[in-house]
Amino acid sequence: MAKESIFGRISTLVKANINALLDSAEDPQKMLDQLVRDYTNNIADAESAIAETIGNLRLLERDHEEDVQSATEWGNKALAASRKADELRGSGNAADADKFDSLAKIALQRQIGSEREAKAAEPQIAAQTEIVDKLKGGLNGMKEKLEQLKTKRSELLARAKVAEAQTKVQDAIGSINVLDPTSELGRFEDKIRRQEAIAQGKAEIAASSLDAQFESLEDLGELTEVEARLAELKSGGKPQAALEAE
Repeated sequence: MAKESIFGRISTLVKANINALLDSAEDPQKMLDQLVRDYTNNIADAESAIAETIGNLRLLERDHEEDVQSATEWGNKALAASRKADELRGSGNAADADKFDSLAKIALQRQIGSEREAKAAEPQIAAQTEIVDKLKGGLNGMKEKLEQLKTKRSELLARAKVAEAQTKVQDAIGSINVLDPTSELGRFEDKIRRQEAIAQGKAEIAASSLDAQFESLEDLGELTEVEARLAELKSGGKPQAALEAE
């Protein structure tokens, strides 16, 4: 069951669509970090399970090899005992010949037993070999996926840094935009224009006041001349303008 479980996990992870997972993730970077951790942990579990499975397979293969070797050895012993029996029987020693034939039969029984054990182990060895091959293939697939995840994570982090840098540049450009009427420089320019307008207004007021003063002086001169002529009339004299006419 443990082997089936790890094999199922490997198959699921190898078949995982990384792009689909990222598309559905609220935070792709966190998703990638979690996937990298999951794959790393599962690869470690898979390597442990595969090592155990390979160890069991090697034990089966070693036992099978020993059974095959044992069958060969017992076969050789049976053959030797049979030949000895034939030799003794040929020399007229039937009693000893029967003993060696009995030994040959025992050796043949042991040979048959070893052959049966070796043959019984062959399907298990074949099945274990298939499982090990699949687990190795799945493990390699997981390692490839892990490299893809790491590459994807590096790519995503690089893109995030570029985007952050671009945002900072745009913010800096926006903060020094002299054409922006709401910027500090724009407000300072408006303040200067208002001060210039006020100064111009005061200058105009001052000019108007000076003109009025000169006009009042002209009016005062005219009144003084009128008073002088009136005084002449009262004294019986003629106005200056009339004398000049004569």
